[in-house]
Amino acid sequence: MADETNRAAFVELQARMIETTGKLKQLQVQMRTKESEKKRAYLTLEELRQLPDDTNTYKTIGKVFILEPRSLLANEQQQKLNDSETAISSMQTSKEYLEKQLGELENNIRELLQQDPVLARQILSI
Repeated sequence: MADETNRAAFVELQARMIETTGKLKQLQVQMRTKESEKKRAYLTLEELRQLPDDTNTYKTIGKVFILEPRSLLANEQQQKLNDSETAISSMQTSKEYLEKQLGELENNIRELLQQDPVLARQILSI
């Protein structure tokens, strides 16, 4: 009876660990995407700041170019930069939480296998 309980606990812990690892990988991909958006917005903003105020600037919307004031485009890029930084900091908090949760799951699995050497041998033989 204890073997079945330990086996069920192991399967549950293993499933949660796989799920948490998947979430962590997905979050890392999202963070990389936001980092590239942030970098693109920063570089565009730096280029816009070098232009004189009376320069004609165009914003692309699909295949169309629309004449926009330089200040408006600079404000949009600054907003994208700020939004990306906010999203990255939020994702960093989530990443730390998931990493902590993953560590706890690893410890729980390790403790379970130390308590039940028969289960550990069965898992190793698979």
